[in-house]
Amino acid sequence: MSKVVVGMSGGVDSSVAATLLKQQGYEVVGVTLELLPQECEPECPDSPCGSKAVEDARVVCEQLRIRHHAFNFRHVFEERIIDYFCSEYNAGRTPNPCVRCNKRVKFPMLLYAADTLDADFIATGHYARLYSNPDVSLLRMGKDESKDQSYFLFELEQATLHRTIFPVGEMTKGDSRRIAGELDLHLHRKRESQDICFIKDGKYDAFLKERMLEKLVPGPIYDTSGRQIGVHKGIQLYTIGQRRGTRIAWGKPLYVVSIDTETNSIIVGSDKELFADGLIADELSWVPGRNTEKPISAHVKIRYNHRGIDAKITRLDENRVEVIFAEPQRAVAPGQAAVFYEGDIVIGGGWITRPVRLNSRRDGP
Repeated sequence: MSKVVVGMSGGVDSSVAATLLKQQGYEVVGVTLELLPQECEPECPDSPCGSKAVEDARVVCEQLRIRHHAFNFRHVFEERIIDYFCSEYNAGRTPNPCVRCNKRVKFPMLLYAADTLDADFIATGHYARLYSNPDVSLLRMGKDESKDQSYFLFELEQATLHRTIFPVGEMTKGDSRRIAGELDLHLHRKRESQDICFIKDGKYDAFLKERMLEKLVPGPIYDTSGRQIGVHKGIQLYTIGQRRGTRIAWGKPLYVVSIDTETNSIIVGSDKELFADGLIADELSWVPGRNTEKPISAHVKIRYNHRGIDAKITRLDENRVEVIFAEPQRAVAPGQAAVFYEGDIVIGGGWITRPVRLNSRRDGP
């Protein structure tokens, strides 16, 4: 009998994942990763990362009659995710901590737990699927496209995917809630947490001000013609596409178009000026054999809730690509992940360094 460690967050999806694996004959062990520093403990009881998650997961494991273990990796999360989150804002980029966490914390720590507990596999409640053979494991979108989470998992390496199971990937969210209800799991009506787990009540400004108060330096706000029209409160408090918070009374809506860390300035413009023809991405991850010198066509998502767009991807060097969209896209934000798909298969992805506007490509990649 194969043993599998299931990452248990105290939520519906991971609880159903454990249930399905037990029904399939695996020896299932529930593991909860304690990640949040004490000062980041959420007030929301539905958070998947707080101390309440440990208790919820323990209760579910008791109902399922499987063992449960909690592993404390708060220091790892602080160093690899919260420090990254702050440093990205300092650099004028928009961080994506959920993607980074899967590669740097959650999956490595689940593998550590699996090795500690002599387990063969790890499993999570992500809505994604895998097609695997001895040579390659292909990450695929979940069956429920409205809940698909493959975007968050694009950086996972082959060695990790070979040992991973996504039990709910073939299901819809409604299926998961139905199964949890039929089993009378105590959390089957539990709401989903929508915010970043370490930001209390979604108050980003408050978190950043507390963590980086000495680095919040006011500076000029310019329009795209170079005219100063306001003063910002610190570049860390702004992201590409943002409208609120600029405190500029103008005859039309203005959005953050770019952030210049060298001059500590914010550039704002019209909604039309937010659109870009493409992007440059680095820190690439590829399915084996797909990092070719020839340009390829793919469907590209530039953020989790992006509908995706057909694009041409051209390699600039070993670790950079230029992506040109079939039609311009709004709010291409440096620091976000760009994920490449062929059909429902993730073939690669990278991290956006800057947008490309074809009439200004003289700036260089």
